[in-house]
Amino acid sequence: MLIQLYLLLLLQILSCFSIETKSKLNFDEFFNYTTFPLLKFSSTGRHLLIQTKRPSWNTNSYENTLWLYDIRNQTKKFITTNLRTSIQPQWSPSGNYIVFLPKNHSSINKQQSEEYIYLYSLHSDTLLPIQIGKETPLALTWSNNDSSIYLAVKSIDEENDLWKDVIQYRENIIRKTSIIYRIDFNSNNHSLPVQKSLIRNVSFLINQLLYTPFGEKLIFSSASVIIENLDDFELYFIDLRNISALSKLTNNEIVETALQLSIDGQLLFFLAWHRSSNKKRFNDTQNRVYSINLANGIITRFGEHFDGSIEGYTITSDARVYILGQLGTEIQVYSQKLSTKDLIHHSGWNGTYESIVSSYNHRSIAFVYSSLRKPMEVYFIDTMSQLISAKVITNENYLFTQRNLPKTKVYNWRNEDDHRLIEGLLHYPPEKFQSKNLPLLVLIHSGPYAASLNRFNLAWNNWATLAASKGWLVFEPNYRGSTGYGNQFLSEIRAKPLSLPGKDILCGIDQLIKDGIVDPYKLAVGGFSYGGILTNWLITQTKRFNVALSAAGAVDLTSTWGMMDIPELISYLYGGFPWEVPHIYQNEAPIYQLDKVRTPTHIVTGENDVRVPTSQSYILERGLRYLDIPVKLITFPKGGHTLSINPWHGKIKVREELKWLQQYGNQSLSRNKSNNSERQTPTYALQLYMFFFSLVIIKNI
Repeated sequence: MLIQLYLLLLLQILSCFSIETKSKLNFDEFFNYTTFPLLKFSSTGRHLLIQTKRPSWNTNSYENTLWLYDIRNQTKKFITTNLRTSIQPQWSPSGNYIVFLPKNHSSINKQQSEEYIYLYSLHSDTLLPIQIGKETPLALTWSNNDSSIYLAVKSIDEENDLWKDVIQYRENIIRKTSIIYRIDFNSNNHSLPVQKSLIRNVSFLINQLLYTPFGEKLIFSSASVIIENLDDFELYFIDLRNISALSKLTNNEIVETALQLSIDGQLLFFLAWHRSSNKKRFNDTQNRVYSINLANGIITRFGEHFDGSIEGYTITSDARVYILGQLGTEIQVYSQKLSTKDLIHHSGWNGTYESIVSSYNHRSIAFVYSSLRKPMEVYFIDTMSQLISAKVITNENYLFTQRNLPKTKVYNWRNEDDHRLIEGLLHYPPEKFQSKNLPLLVLIHSGPYAASLNRFNLAWNNWATLAASKGWLVFEPNYRGSTGYGNQFLSEIRAKPLSLPGKDILCGIDQLIKDGIVDPYKLAVGGFSYGGILTNWLITQTKRFNVALSAAGAVDLTSTWGMMDIPELISYLYGGFPWEVPHIYQNEAPIYQLDKVRTPTHIVTGENDVRVPTSQSYILERGLRYLDIPVKLITFPKGGHTLSINPWHGKIKVREELKWLQQYGNQSLSRNKSNNSERQTPTYALQLYMFFFSLVIIKNI
């Protein structure tokens, strides 16, 4: 017996020293996360173009880098960081060149406004600048060879001298026009001059441009800087054998994005963003994928019986479409053959697949994958049968695999009024999974047509992982209007755009309190964009929150409709225009119930936000100040809705929100101040206890 106890003691000593604990994710680490905005196979299938994006703190900007991955040799080569992201880089037909738009061209005087495109040669590993004029590039595509490119640019206003600095709002801001050129050059002899030929003018902005050899056509999507008329978003083509004719491919209330052509160029695929207007042609639906047969104009929908939202797709060489479909908090891979309507789910890892691409000449597939416990990286497979064992080919976010990340689970509850089942995510503080009586931070996603997902995406507007690492139980509700739960779930928000999702969220909090998971006296709420609007609404409906974080949130939806760049969204959500349903605009607006607010509120906004106008944050700040409610407003110079220019803006935003939480959140974090103490996990403490317990037993024997 004594020998057995000694062996037990020895095992405990060894286990105490062998346990290697991970430290928690800290504030600075959180913001050094890399994303992958673009993946593209070359036409030969030998190379994969990878774009990475990460903050560049010294330059007060984001660094977008192009990499060339050699599939056969499994090596990665740097191309450039001089990349403008408004137009995606494009492979040439032979796969020998990549064309992209540079962020700047250092050889010209900055006072001049000349624009350039760059050609990168895989053979010579060099960059060739091509001057394209003074117009702003909108879209580009290769022709059927490596020596010519079609380019769409924004027309220059010819009336500047007549109007000086006076702006005609409708003519100068909204009714922009485009010009399409053909750029010819000798890719083998860079010294030869570049020829620029006019194709034609069009009376709208061009968003995406494609060339197809099928019928010698240029295909493009129209766009507008303001989404107030969905007729501004359609698909067109020009027959290059008769450029005088402009033909319309679609006539619907759909925003068509992510255009791709089949290998033979006969089928045009696109992702459809359905939005209903007051013309009532369509109901609101989740994202869908369609194709148009350019020979006969027949439109086909893919994933017709899929009940979720389609977030991406790619076309393969074997007449198949791979679809990224969102159901609930997961985005998984599905496929459908062009000849059938059967949708097949391909078993992979739980989490989120995105940016899927396929090789036309091979069956190879690449994609970005992440989950809440696994950071984002690029993966490669030879065939879809290898999905569950995909090979990772990047290592940009290795640091996060070495951190003790929060554990997350899906949480369900019902709205007490209509008994609708609602779902959300719970992020537990490290080493406190399934604990009880925790302080709660409700983080509300934007949209409303979006969802909180099983996805590792660390950002200033998606910081549940950081908040949980700071000791909060973070609750992300997928309220009514969220994608991934069916079209009815999405559309039920109409005419009650704040009260219904607000009730969903409050019922979720009530259930968490009933289940003993949450301390009812330590509640905080926050959100960005539509999440900010719902935050502003919730603090007028209850006094239970100790603190609120409102980021780019509106309070008066009538003036928001009049000033924002997507007024169509508001008029649909509210069931009409302000003069048609004034009672809804008043009943579903925080400003008219602001006197009920008792919650200290932190507000942030971008100085140039046109999505949720900056003025909304000033109105909220002024109202709370008059009501003597603790309030603080910070604005970001030149910042738009997404604070995408300077990474310091997002970092400062979250820094100040954490300070506000600490000041008003009624949460004691004193025991977590030491990084060293954080490393002592409950498992390690239990081992020490067992060690000393063994000593006591031996001594008694």
